[in-house]
Formats: sequence, C-alpha cells, structure tokens
Amino acid sequence: MSRRAAATAASPIVARLEALERARELGEGRVPEAAHARALAVLERASARRSLSAEHTVVGFFGATGSGKSTLFNAVTGERWARAAATRPTTAAPLAAVWGPAGSAELLDWLEVAERHELGGPLSAGRKTGWLRGGREEPGGLILLDLPDFDSTALEHRDIVRRLSGQVDVLVWVLDPQKYADAAVHDDFIRPLSSHGAVTLVVLNQIDRLPADSVEPVVDSLRRILADDGLGEVRILPASAATGSGVDEVRAAIAGIAGERSAATRRLAADVADAAGQLAAGTGTTALAPPGRDAERRLATHLAQAAGVDTVASAVERSYRIGARGRTGWPVTRWLGRLRPDPLRRLNLRSRDVNPAVNRTSLPPPGAAQRAQSDGAVRAFADEASAGAPEAWRGSIRRAARGSADTLPDDLDQAIARTDIGAGRGSWWWPVVGVVQWIALACALVGAGWLGFLFVLGYLQLGVPAVPLVEGVPVPTLMLAGGVLLGMVLGLATGLLARLAAKARAAAARRRLTSAVAAVARRRIVEPVAAEIGRHNDFVRALAAARG
Repeated sequence: MSRRAAATAASPIVARLEALERARELGEGRVPEAAHARALAVLERASARRSLSAEHTVVGFFGATGSGKSTLFNAVTGERWARAAATRPTTAAPLAAVWGPAGSAELLDWLEVAERHELGGPLSAGRKTGWLRGGREEPGGLILLDLPDFDSTALEHRDIVRRLSGQVDVLVWVLDPQKYADAAVHDDFIRPLSSHGAVTLVVLNQIDRLPADSVEPVVDSLRRILADDGLGEVRILPASAATGSGVDEVRAAIAGIAGERSAATRRLAADVADAAGQLAAGTGTTALAPPGRDAERRLATHLAQAAGVDTVASAVERSYRIGARGRTGWPVTRWLGRLRPDPLRRLNLRSRDVNPAVNRTSLPPPGAAQRAQSDGAVRAFADEASAGAPEAWRGSIRRAARGSADTLPDDLDQAIARTDIGAGRGSWWWPVVGVVQWIALACALVGAGWLGFLFVLGYLQLGVPAVPLVEGVPVPTLMLAGGVLLGMVLGLATGLLARLAAKARAAAARRRLTSAVAAVARRRIVEPVAAEIGRHNDFVRALAAARG
C-alpha cells in the first residue's frame, strides 16, 4: 500500500477519533467515569501512536506460562532471543525483534521496550526470502514483541502485559492444548479485547502433544469458546514451535497483516468502537424529542398559579370596578368609593414611576403549597421531557430544569411587576357616563331648588307663580325625579357594564401575566432542558459516528 493510500485509509479513523472526543466531552458527568476514562485513554493512545512510525506494525505475542509463547517467538523470528523455560516467570521484560526501515526507536520508546534486536531483511517464510505481497517483494516494517506471561506470579509482569495489550497493533494469543479453555485466560484477557478480532490471531501451540486425530476436535472446541468470547471470525492457527509444524503459516499470517500496513489503523478503529460502546452502555442510542408546546403551556400555567397570577388578576378586576364606580357612579355617593383601598396599589402594581429593573411586587411570599406546586410543575415538565432517556441523562435533564430553582421565585415576581396589566387605565365610556351623571345631578338639583323656592314663597304667604306643566306634572318635580331616576338607572347600568368590563380586563391581565411567566419559564427551564436534550442527541450522533 502506498503512503497516499495509507493516508486516504487513515481519514475515516480521524473522523471517528474526533467523534469519540466529542462524545467524551458531551458525556462528561453523564456517563460512568470508567467509560469516560477509557475513551480518554484511547484518544491519548491514538494521538501518540499516530505521531509515531506508520511504517511499522507492532505484533505482540501473549500467552500463559507453559504455552510455548517464547519458543514460538524464536521459531517465527528464526533466532533464539527469547528465553524459554518451564518455570515461572520466564520472560521478565518485553523483547523486540525489528524488521524494516528506520523509525522504530521512538515507537519502541513509547512501548517502553528496552531490549531490541534489529534484522536487515523483512519477515517471510524463512529469513532468506523477501516479504511477498501481491506476487512481488515489497519492503515494510515489523516489530514482534515477546511479552511476559499474563498469568505471571510477578505483579509487574502482569501490568506490562495489560499495558501492551492496549498498545500493540496486532494481538497474537498463544494457547496450548492443556489450558486453552482456562476461564482466567478468556475472562481476564481475551474477552475484554473481543472487539479487536480484525487484528487478532490465535495460535494453538504444542499440537505435537496431541494425537493427530485430536487436533481438529480441539481446534473446533477452541473455536466455540472463542465464539462465546465474541471472536467467532478470528483465525486459529494450529502449530508446534518444537517441531516447526504450522510455524510457516503463523509467520505468513503475521507477514500478511503487516504487509497491508493497516493494522495500526484497524486497531485504533477497534479501540474507538470499544470505547464508544462503553460510553453507550446504559446511556441509550435513541435521540430525544425536544419539549412540546403542550408541555410548555402546562408548565407556564402551573407556575403562573404558584406565582400569584390569579391574585393579581382578581386585584385588576376589583381595581377596575372601584375606578369605574368612582368615575361613573352617582356623584353624591361616589366619594364613598375613595374610602376603599385600591388592591393594585397594595400589591405595588399600580405605580409605574419606579425603575422596572428593580421593581418588585408586594405579593405575599410563596407558601409551602405554592412552592410545592412550583416544584411539582418543574419536576413534571422535566420527567415528560426526559421520557425515554437513560437514567444518567434523565438526571442531567432534571438538573437542567432545576438549575434556576433558587432564583425562579424572584424572576417570576419581577416578570409580574414588569407586565403592563392596565393598572390605572379606565375605559372610554367612563367620562361620557360621568358627564351624563353630572347633568342628571344638576337637573335634579335645579328641580329641587325650584321646588324649594316655591315652598318658601308659599310658606311666607307670598304669591306663588304658576309653574309650567308637562302632561300635568310640574316641570321642577319632573326635573328632580328625572335627575334622580336617571342617576340611579345609570348607576345600575354602569355597575353591570363595569362588572363585565372588569372581568374582561382581568382576563386580559391574566393572559399577559401568564405570557410573562411563560417567557421566564422558557428562559430558565425550557431552554436549559432543550439544550440538555440537544446535548444528549449530539452525544448519540457522535457515538454513532465513532462506532462507524
């Protein structure tokens, strides 16, 4: 593969790494810490590995004590560098056999492999021939690592194996007929790396210890166990390092993987998929719908009730009726209305000569019932918005909804104080009715004065002049009775009209106040919840991209 082709092949892995980084950032505080740490480790490893030699493929030999791992390593390399023994531990530190161009030193430094042996020619079926690929010889880089036993009694040896199992490009599991089904081998090492099947080889070593007719059944048994581990498609190579049987096939398989020069990228892809899978575990992969209009409307309605909107609307109604009575009532008795306090003034909602930025109402502070209603409305909204979300994200959505819980009562109070509810504003018909009332009063007073004047003349035995009549009724009497009757009828009519207008004014105020409360709810609750849901959906999309 040319360098240009390798760069082209690397482009998708770059996009997947970026997607994993974004998913990690989005899931911070919302996914298990272990999954978050795993993703971070994969990203750090990917950054380090991609900055080092792309010309070399790192192949690690992993095996338990007695599996013949080091003997197989010697057989594959054609050298006796690795120490083989039946006692444990044998290999105490990783050993590297290096083929190919320069540039392996920094890579081996990163792998922390101190013992290195460089060979001039590439690996093939014997060291005398070239590395065959596509029918022609093509040079390339290869690093074989012989590692300590993963069941070593020395803890530091096991730590080396665990570290390098996450760093090598290709995993070669060397098993033996006696312990190939060992649960510790599969549970602790092979199964956790089952997603790396594309860069995994399994060698059943020491087949010379089996009868010829037992090799195939043992291989089939191992294949079933590996399938249970999640490695159903992995290649199994029977071999015997002692007799050389199957060693050429092992060498050719390694050479073939290294020759493609994509093992490092495929290993990173497997690591990314595994890390993304751990991030996705328990967090769901389905996008959530943002809060609906009905849910917002219910939230605003309940918050408006808890904030005292009904109290304010009732005060608007009473204030309008008091104002109407004071402007349209019978002038003789309308002064009595001034003795009743304006409910809007008592709530500090009538005056508009204060700074609206700091204006507050005089509504009573919310009691336990109001606080419970407000908290219940926010909780119900958050539960409805997070329906279908995994528990970790349900918690974050609830926290987003309650993020402004401490300042919400003051925000709602200020919204009410800033809302124009028509305080102190009358209706167009008030002055018209007021003028008619004064005319009626004036008519009644003129009639009463006229009758009083006639009464005084008669009382003093003076000549009483004749008064005009209308249908036999004296005009002054008609003026007095008509003025009083007109005032009473107007009072009753305007009282009824004022009731209807007051209810309409209160309904309009309630709508404005509820709208103001809805704006606060949208800013303080709905938008943070929608943002958290958007974060969840971005997280899901990033995971999908990371998993390819």
